[in-house]
Amino acid sequence: MQHETISADDGEQLHIRLSGSGTPILLLHGWTSSHAAWAPLIKPLAGQHRLLRPDARGHGGHALSATLAPDIRRLARDVINLLDHYEIERVVAVGHSMGALTLWQCIRDFGCERFSHLAFIDQSPKLLTDDTWSGGIYGDFDSAHAQRLLEEFESAGNFVEAVLRLIALGLNDKARATYLRNTSGWRVTREALRCIDPPPAIAIWKSLVAADYRNVLPAITVPTLLAYGSESNFYTLATANYVAQHTPQARLSLYQGADHCPHLWQPERFASELSELIDGT
Repeated sequence: MQHETISADDGEQLHIRLSGSGTPILLLHGWTSSHAAWAPLIKPLAGQHRLLRPDARGHGGHALSATLAPDIRRLARDVINLLDHYEIERVVAVGHSMGALTLWQCIRDFGCERFSHLAFIDQSPKLLTDDTWSGGIYGDFDSAHAQRLLEEFESAGNFVEAVLRLIALGLNDKARATYLRNTSGWRVTREALRCIDPPPAIAIWKSLVAADYRNVLPAITVPTLLAYGSESNFYTLATANYVAQHTPQARLSLYQGADHCPHLWQPERFASELSELIDGT
């Protein structure tokens, strides 16, 4: 595995891990995560594909020096900068959570021309809920709820635990129970989150909450895989069905019993479904 750095067009250094060879696949992780989250997919995919696993700016423990308050538009532009650097005309792109939002923003700003196939994992095109939209976080995440959570993030010394509560105290009962027991998995996650510098992550979060990509879905013109967990921490089956119904050429794959990370619950299955998408079968 190679670790490389490239310069974005604002001078920020972007960090990328490269593995395997063959058809390139770009893997974009979720908010407060890093390239390491894709580790279970390296073995099933790297034999036939060149995997590009960037750390989104403000993530992976890399200090920022150029744009100190990045947003989702900046993350989308980073995707184009990365493809240009490696001279990749068209790529298979997979986005989980924030990574999915990044790809939707990229399509809004730059179109689908740089993508041959797309995969979106357990994400809603609009996080906030209101009188006309119940497909956001928890099915009940209005502007007042979002403001309370933002205040928790910004409270001194509270960022890590507020992120954990966002994940744990949602729709997945098992996550809630294990968090309240402070199991080893949550302790590991807590330590990993301490590597995040809160201000840039919070700046990105604000832009995610403000975004609405529902009108982007019909503009997706390439074969698309949608992977959703039936026990997602954040979204119901209605959200998954909405994305599937409004995305041309989309195939919805529901992972029974999986949480917000279905691709990590069954990495071999996800790798197989992604390979089938790429092969056109």
